Amino acid sequence: MAKGPVLFDLDTDSTPRPQVAEAPPVPDLHVAAPEGQAMQIAARLAARRPSLLVRLFWWLAAALTGAIVSIAAWSFVTDLMTRYPLLGWGMTALFAAFLLVLALLGLREMAAFGRFARLDGLRHAAAEAVAQGDLPAARNVTDRLISLYRGREETRWGRDRLADLRQDQLDAAGLLALAEAELLGPLDRAASREIEAAARQVATVTALVPLALADVAAALTANLRMIRRVAEVYGGRSGFFGSWRLTRAVLSHMVATGAVAVGDDLLEPVLGGTIIGKLSRRFGEGLVNGALTARVGVAAMEVCRPLPFAPEKRPKVRGIIKNALGGLFASNKKG
Repeated sequence: MAKGPVLFDLDTDSTPRPQVAEAPPVPDLHVAAPEGQAMQIAARLAARRPSLLVRLFWWLAAALTGAIVSIAAWSFVTDLMTRYPLLGWGMTALFAAFLLVLALLGLREMAAFGRFARLDGLRHAAAEAVAQGDLPAARNVTDRLISLYRGREETRWGRDRLADLRQDQLDAAGLLALAEAELLGPLDRAASREIEAAARQVATVTALVPLALADVAAALTANLRMIRRVAEVYGGRSGFFGSWRLTRAVLSHMVATGAVAVGDDLLEPVLGGTIIGKLSRRFGEGLVNGALTARVGVAAMEVCRPLPFAPEKRPKVRGIIKNALGGLFASNKKG
């Protein structure tokens, strides 16, 4: 047997030489497009309603904890007053101040729910006035709107314009359209700026922070703050429980209507076509989470606004996404 390498002369061999052009193409690896997992998880967590058993557990736990703390505090104060009367009266004053502050916080929460009820009442009254063509009801709605924003300096010019022009309107739809244009226009622009800022923040944090669940916490926190600020823009200043209830209402509506679903058209104004699947994973997730935050913001505007949007004046989610994320995407491309 011969040792060493064996040489084959291809020029004389009858076997045809392989051609590069005949080689099969290299298959493209399938990379899943970003889905905005952080925002979808945050939305479902905030919208999920606890079961009756869980709510009963927390109610009983709060009642039991409150009873134990109250009895312990009462025993502590009475025993202290028996031993050291001066210190006992001092602790009594501290507990009284604490209960007073607690009562004031409770009143603030009740006032917050009252403000949201006022905005809801205005929105329903306006929709009913337009549906029935009731001009006196529409005038009553505009009077309530002027009263609602009487102390807001940024609405002074719009209130004056509305007072000057309202007598020229002879139908309910025209009068409410005038009120929407003159009085709510500056507020809509302010709410849109809050939404754009929150969308940029969520997109940046998701793209730059690789820690597990950190993007979910950041998205949930940013959306809570955004919804609270949008409510404040329209006059619905809220406390902790009011903000949480409003957030649940907004996100529950989005989950129920499928608005948290992601498609290639979500970022088309910024990226175009189906380029989402070709982005780096973290950057793509950041952009999709920011876009979903913009959707949450528009839903919050619809919930908090004292007048329903006219179909042609409803803010476009694509426009907000383009304003919020267009510069972020361009700067990333340059880098």
